[in-house]
Amino acid sequence: MAAPEPLLRVRDLTVTFPTPRGPVRAVDSLSFDVPHGRTLGIVGESGSGKSVTSLAVMGLHTGAEVSGSVTLDGRELVGLPDRELNRLRGRRMAMIFQDPLSSLHPYYTVGEQIAEHHRVHFGSRRAAARARAVEALAEVGIPEPKRRVGEYPHQFSGGMRQRVMIAMALVCEPELLIADEPTTALDVTVQAQILDLLARLQEERRLSVVMITHDLGVVARVAHEVLVMYGGRAAERAPVDTLFTEPAHPYTRGLLDSLPRLDDPDDVPLRAIPGSPPSLLEPAPGCAFAPRCPRAAAGTDAERERCASERPGLGGPEGHAAACHFPSFPALSAAPSPYEGVDS
Repeated sequence: MAAPEPLLRVRDLTVTFPTPRGPVRAVDSLSFDVPHGRTLGIVGESGSGKSVTSLAVMGLHTGAEVSGSVTLDGRELVGLPDRELNRLRGRRMAMIFQDPLSSLHPYYTVGEQIAEHHRVHFGSRRAAARARAVEALAEVGIPEPKRRVGEYPHQFSGGMRQRVMIAMALVCEPELLIADEPTTALDVTVQAQILDLLARLQEERRLSVVMITHDLGVVARVAHEVLVMYGGRAAERAPVDTLFTEPAHPYTRGLLDSLPRLDDPDDVPLRAIPGSPPSLLEPAPGCAFAPRCPRAAAGTDAERERCASERPGLGGPEGHAAACHFPSFPALSAAPSPYEGVDS
């Protein structure tokens, strides 16, 4: 039996911004799938293209050249007229942005803003839309929703504002939810509550979720599959358990090695990946990670030349792929980290 078609399919997505210094390719030939009812975590350093990817999927870029294919349940979104995209946004796909305070309008109550979404997509009357807003606030765990539906964003704490954003995103019951750094600037306890809430709603509604974050702990907690991005490209894609136990790309291994461990002695310094992210104005012809890669540095002259001049494709065994000429697909439990002995 053939596998069911994924809800979201992205193929060769490229996003280029014109600048006075030349075009910047912020996302470069990116491909991934998000099946029904599953969560894909997208991780990487700042500037790796995570948020640009999410905005491209939602069709929210202005002034950028977007090419490739993005299909939602088989319907092509790239090149779709704004009127058609507006019908899909909020109704079939929705997004939670990083900063709820700047995303919520300060002059309108949270109830008015949530109800507006429902009215636009369902044509409901004001009273019915307000009642649905109260239900949405209750669903995301806001106490006394009948009272708080009439309050303004500044009257809510950071965690409660994020819950309001989740309620607003889900009030029309979309099939795809994109969460862009939904726990940024929240304390650890509130982060855990928000992640638990998203996990519960995802399971109850069989949502497909794209979780964009730089926090590997968030990915480990909520994702089924992980896409690691570097320099606008896909570096590695794997099931979450596989990625944490058998990372194949040196960049992924570097990210994991940089996490502090509870069993480390107090005098052990934090490990870091040496060097800086690549310039998107002048992309390298070969592997974007080659200048920082300990595997390339330790290779032969021919291997270093290949890494510097030949762009690696994303490949590997079924379900696990890495864009590396020398990936480490076998289990690494006994293998030394390529970063051991590297001075950070």
